[in-house]
Amino acid sequence: MQIQQLDEQVSVSEQITTTDIPGLVEDGVVVLVCNRPDGEAFDQTPFAEIQAAALEQGLEVHNIPFPGDAMTSEHARQFAELMATGKRIHAYCRSGTRSGNLWASAKQLSS
Repeated sequence: MQIQQLDEQVSVSEQITTTDIPGLVEDGVVVLVCNRPDGEAFDQTPFAEIQAAALEQGLEVHNIPFPGDAMTSEHARQFAELMATGKRIHAYCRSGTRSGNLWASAKQLSS
């Protein structure tokens, strides 16, 4: 997993697996956000599996999925609300790009 730190609060990466979660917790992540709809790829770990493993590790988990070209202002608003908590967030999608774009849109809403 290649983590890209976007600012002090938010990092993004490509699709994670359940084995990546302890490392995220170790890095101080408190909130995990999935931006990838289930079923985009046959080898993709389903959100329910990620969620169960993350909850076991004490993470707060949110699902804000959308296809790569279909982000809406509602998606950005939801992410901005999570950012407003000040909690350390890690978001993931297929490559990290979608999550990074969501972060940028959410930052614009809150500025």
